[in-house]
Amino acid sequence: MEAEGASVPALQDPEFGPWLAQASILVVDDEPGMRNFLLRILGPRCKRIEEAADVDEAARKLDAQHFDVVILDNIMPRKNGVDWLAEQRATGFFSDVILITAYADLDTAIQALRAGVVDFVLKPFRSNQILNAVARCLDRVRLQRENVVLKHELRSTSDHILLRDRLIGHSSVIANVRETIARVAPLPSSVLITGESGTGKEVAARSLHALSDRAEKPFVPVNCAAIPPDMIESELFGHLKGAFTGANASREGLFLHARGGTLFLDEIGELPAATQSKLLRVLEDKRVRPLGSEREVPIDLRFIFATNAELEADVRRGRFRADLFYRINVMQLQLPPLRDRGDDVQELATLFMRRLSQQLKMPPVPIDGGIRAALARYRWPGNVRELRNLIERTLILGKFPADFGGRMSLPSSADESLEEIERRHILAMLHETGGDRNEAARRLGISRKTIDRKCAAWDV
Repeated sequence: MEAEGASVPALQDPEFGPWLAQASILVVDDEPGMRNFLLRILGPRCKRIEEAADVDEAARKLDAQHFDVVILDNIMPRKNGVDWLAEQRATGFFSDVILITAYADLDTAIQALRAGVVDFVLKPFRSNQILNAVARCLDRVRLQRENVVLKHELRSTSDHILLRDRLIGHSSVIANVRETIARVAPLPSSVLITGESGTGKEVAARSLHALSDRAEKPFVPVNCAAIPPDMIESELFGHLKGAFTGANASREGLFLHARGGTLFLDEIGELPAATQSKLLRVLEDKRVRPLGSEREVPIDLRFIFATNAELEADVRRGRFRADLFYRINVMQLQLPPLRDRGDDVQELATLFMRRLSQQLKMPPVPIDGGIRAALARYRWPGNVRELRNLIERTLILGKFPADFGGRMSLPSSADESLEEIERRHILAMLHETGGDRNEAARRLGISRKTIDRKCAAWDV
């Protein structure tokens, strides 16, 4: 049963860290006196606590919802706690387990460690001992998840480092975007952010997270195009030891690392077809099955998707599932290209110059009237990311690049389309870099995949 008063907000206890008040705990013990003792100690301090009188009841509760920590008695009728835990680990159970036992022999300790116990508390114990054990588990899990999230932060675009959680500019189009974000952020609905590469889709996603009731929980950004297709399911869903060649240990996936917070799937159109099907199941059922697991793990998180591709066109071509598109396209947020944002380019250039000069410890380069005019004339096919890269290159050189004026004021006829201007500019950059697509993408501030897609469309 759920502990009395478990729905009441938990009291933060500074002695045992801030995470205890947000934790969900399951107590598994056949002795009512021990269960009541643990519920009295932990109930007022954690978000939710439940109890199970035997391993069968515990297994049912684990299938129904997630618990951050399980406190498990070892000696119980029918099956001891260590054997039961080993079975649960083999079917996709990842939460930390604290074993409470009156027997501290070496064999029990070795078996418990092999089964995945992370801490021991010997009976009889004082309240502070169990509270400290729970606090250690929560802190370990927090650090582990922060490390995983940080790795994906480093893989993702660096734009958000300068534009953290906010969209810069005073143009009417960006003001409308900010207003929409403020309206949508408090809602649980999924959001699909569309727009050209470099328009700040991750910044918008971070703003949605920061203004939601999940702001204190993880924000996990994932660039679907940056993960090899044969690894993406393992990265997202997690896996058990031995699930595939090279799976030497069980590991939680990013769905579970984002639990309680926001999962941002960028370049969603690049997901392989098989993964699209599994993602659809996750969105419908709110449950995840790690690779090699027999158990589906319940999850509670918000999804934000982003793409610079025309997903509707991909649906027509059969590259993207129609049912998944309609499932993620609940609320669409269109980010405008930089060329449509008026004087925002001047504001962003000034911001990048100031912040990047501080980061690089280099003196800022003046942005005089001629430069500002060139910034206003240019069409910015790489959008905000291209502008940021230009300013960084300028700081490194100590001046704006020698070809800046020519590239910023590319001649074009009045009836030349934006697509023709973009094509000519990208091909000119490829010529300038000797055909090096990686270098051309870096200079333009767009992804290599975007250049590959454009060149394939142009038959180059």
